[in-house]
Amino acid sequence: MITTGYNFTVHCPASTAPPCSVRALHPAVRVMLYMASTAVILFTVCGNLLVIISVCLFKQLHKPTNILILSLAFSDIFVGLFVMSLHSVWMIESCWIFGAAVCVFQNFVSFQLTCVSVQNVALLALDRYLALNNPFFYIEKVTLNVSFVVASLSWLFSLLYNFGLLYSNGFLTVTPPSAEEDFITLNEIWSIADIIIVFVIPCGIMIALYFRIFAIAKRHASEIRKVNRVMRPEAKNQNLKSERKAAKAIGILVFVFLLCLLPYYISTFLSGAINAETLMVLLDCTSSLFYLNSFFNPIIYALFYPWFQKSMKLIITFRVCSMGSSLSKIVL
Repeated sequence: MITTGYNFTVHCPASTAPPCSVRALHPAVRVMLYMASTAVILFTVCGNLLVIISVCLFKQLHKPTNILILSLAFSDIFVGLFVMSLHSVWMIESCWIFGAAVCVFQNFVSFQLTCVSVQNVALLALDRYLALNNPFFYIEKVTLNVSFVVASLSWLFSLLYNFGLLYSNGFLTVTPPSAEEDFITLNEIWSIADIIIVFVIPCGIMIALYFRIFAIAKRHASEIRKVNRVMRPEAKNQNLKSERKAAKAIGILVFVFLLCLLPYYISTFLSGAINAETLMVLLDCTSSLFYLNSFFNPIIYALFYPWFQKSMKLIITFRVCSMGSSLSKIVL
């Protein structure tokens, strides 16, 4: 069991622990649960794969913002492949059946991808803020290379941070240090530091930036009304509208992300107020909701990004196999 907060535990079976008993379910119920889980995982993987192919293939989509979306899509596809698949079996069977080594792997990957996802969403909010607040600086300084380096550094920082966090607290050993218990606990200092670094700071940045973005968008709406009264305003008008639409789409992504994330972290704060069994159930449910964010992101792209709708049609109909398809006009 993975949690982050003041009562931080990772629940991995010791190599000497007896096998647990799987949950007694009617065969039809078990089949339905596995079918539903498989459908969610396949949609998560395929949906994010379409995002990755779109951004990588079409040259018109090679933009700084889309590099961050590409990084988030890679994180989401790995969540589907390595986290949701194992987590869903655990939830259905109510028993970890894969052994301690796979549990250690799943813990580390879950920590890494959670941290990367939070950072990527915060960076997307920062990207939209810079584009709206200081467009000249954004165009000049925020290039593809800069965006790629920033995204790469977020992965590297998460890798080093989570390896240090888990290794220093004994989570990367197949057999937990205590023979009497099948879980280990993160000390209070590490726990507070982790929740500040992974949750409080990035989410605080997201919320603060979007308050500013909404204020800027309101000002831009007023400017657009003024521009509409001037002769030949199309270029400036279109540019302002385009930036506001992009900010709105990222805002929806940030809102859904926080909606999936907050219940999980609120649950960790309740660790001292409720009994252990109830806490475990609550954390299982809220962590499932957090992982489902990777399922929701492609839906957000499909609903609010016209470029994704067009590129998805080209990919699904195999028109990307034709010569020069990478130069297709995706963005109007």
